[in-house]
Amino acid sequence: MEVVTMLEQHNPNNPALRNPSLRKESFVALGTIGALTAGTALLGGSVSNSGQLWYKRLRKPGFTPPPWVFGPAWTVLYGLMSISAWRVWNRPAGPRRSWALALWGLQLGFNALWSPLFFGKHRQREALADIAALGVSLAAYTAVARKVDTGAAWMMVPYLAWVGFASALNEEIVRLNP
Repeated sequence: MEVVTMLEQHNPNNPALRNPSLRKESFVALGTIGALTAGTALLGGSVSNSGQLWYKRLRKPGFTPPPWVFGPAWTVLYGLMSISAWRVWNRPAGPRRSWALALWGLQLGFNALWSPLFFGKHRQREALADIAALGVSLAAYTAVARKVDTGAAWMMVPYLAWVGFASALNEEIVRLNP
């Protein structure tokens, strides 16, 4: 089955999927969103890998997941956040859509800062402030996205949960490693 046909079945009211020129723009947007997200993931992964020896030496709470959990979890979360932004982008232009996309970009920026702060500079407190800002911007994006595309907002729920968990983990690492 052709990708466009599957997308049309998923969202037949989307004008971008009925008009070939808009469809091309839609896929360019998906590529751009995907590239921004992949860049954030690559930055986070490279900095995280370089800080592993330092991270292993930290005292961590008992609820710290095993290292192998982070890669699959972030792969799913980055995929969902990309599709969420793309769905919002595909909705009719307007102030809510623009605001939602700006908030999506803001949360991605906070996301990109966390690993360099935590793993790169070993600044757990600054990383905690960053992840708090990430949580606020993510919740704001989700609330605005809900008014633009309900499905896009629901796609962010696992990410919100993960950021809440990661915030608690970051806070405990700060507490255990003064």
